[in-house]
Amino acid sequence: MSNFESSPIPTTMRQRVIDYITQLQNDIVSALENASAPPCQFKRDAWSRPQGGGGISCTYPSSGDDATYEKAGVNISMIHGTLPPAAIKQMSSEHSSLDVNTMTALPFFAGGISLIVHPRNPNAPSAHANYRYFEVLDSTEKDAKVVGWWFGGITDLTPSYLFEEDAKEFHGTLKAVCDAYGTALYPKFKQSCDDHFFIPHRKEYRGIGGIRFDDLNDEMNAILGSVDGEARPRTADDIFAFVRALGDAFTSSYMGILNRRKIMPSDERMRRWQLLRRGRYVEFNLVCERGIKFGLAAPGVNAENVLMGMPEMARWEYMSDMFEESDSAEGKMMEVLKSPKSWV
Repeated sequence: MSNFESSPIPTTMRQRVIDYITQLQNDIVSALENASAPPCQFKRDAWSRPQGGGGISCTYPSSGDDATYEKAGVNISMIHGTLPPAAIKQMSSEHSSLDVNTMTALPFFAGGISLIVHPRNPNAPSAHANYRYFEVLDSTEKDAKVVGWWFGGITDLTPSYLFEEDAKEFHGTLKAVCDAYGTALYPKFKQSCDDHFFIPHRKEYRGIGGIRFDDLNDEMNAILGSVDGEARPRTADDIFAFVRALGDAFTSSYMGILNRRKIMPSDERMRRWQLLRRGRYVEFNLVCERGIKFGLAAPGVNAENVLMGMPEMARWEYMSDMFEESDSAEGKMMEVLKSPKSWV
């Protein structure tokens, strides 16, 4: 058994996360493979990290065929290693439980799942999700204790053409999951997602958003802010259940939309617009996305996996006039990308 494979008896949160993301990856890949017309098969690639841990990448680049996806990927990573004192000090400013006054490195574990779907049909939106867990231990001993832990997650929809029923379905599914754990969650997490996907140099948003949360544990949460005192999951078990509910909801929030839109007719104008919007996707990822910058700078991490979410094809036009007509389909999409809406 490799150092990142699942064990039959999950006794720690670390192992429970590994087991869950492994199963979720299989479930989502199976759903995507079955939804493709013609059928497709994802390439599976196991990788290891010299500093500790590894992962499994399931990807589908399809530039040479007519499959539903131009590019898609569902990756999981389960890495471990040591954090230098400077990194621990920086993290402790946001996590009071990490006030450990150490001058030595401490062990860490990070596990997560990240997925992206870029359909070929311009009517079908791109989808993205990432759910992760991080923990720090007080020593390398067998009886080491977890002194800091948190969960994070994000999921969003990026259409080239706006179908309001799709936006309502996607956000409605997410809101229903959030509301089951606290009615204060969805409004705050949606706002956090909208803010995250703003492209400052374009003064527009990447897509129609979704939800985003970070550093979620039993401490005060910065994203929730003034509503943190309201009902929400607080224990590791409850937050993990919340994350699992969101992960399990990916197929119900997206696959129906994909199946409706993948068969709609399109033309060269729509393809041109889709590629222009994917150019914005590239701009956000390379200029604004802190996670990609962090991933590329991390030692031992495969750059191919970090950049997996990039579309296979994109387009840039100088001063493009495709969205100047406000009553066009492209213009209506831009109205929402300039000013996010409340969908549910």
